[in-house]
Amino acid sequence: MASTTLTIPHPYEDGMAEDWINHHLEDFALGKLLNFATTLRTDHSLIGAVGLIIRKEHARAELGYWIGKPWWGEGYATEAAQATIDYGFRKLGLGRIYAQVFSRNPSSARVLEKTGMIPEGYLRRHYSKWGEFVDIEYYGLLREEHEGNP
Repeated sequence: MASTTLTIPHPYEDGMAEDWINHHLEDFALGKLLNFATTLRTDHSLIGAVGLIIRKEHARAELGYWIGKPWWGEGYATEAAQATIDYGFRKLGLGRIYAQVFSRNPSSARVLEKTGMIPEGYLRRHYSKWGEFVDIEYYGLLREEHEGNP
């Protein structure tokens, strides 16, 4: 999972999850960040997370998500991303939500397409991940485009 995301470290050592969670509290209180746990309906086991990095001054946010590998391909990422996008537009009053994916991760791009996001651009060798430069694809959705989606 870490190989397909920009900021998840590997190896993921003990205490890193707690540190990650604790750093979100202040940014949440300031309205800069919103994170939701993605859990199973049956037993509420944590299987991932989805969130928004909010830029109030621009009425936009960047969507990010991860799902544990055992649950890939089951629709959890799409469902979580869609609910978070809806929340961002309806509850936070955002005008735009965007996301970026590594071009080598077509499954994540497909998740964004299923939420209604539209491809907006391709940036070559935009980030360095573990010493290798990677291309990314940008996706975006405007509030008025989302209003027709459930």
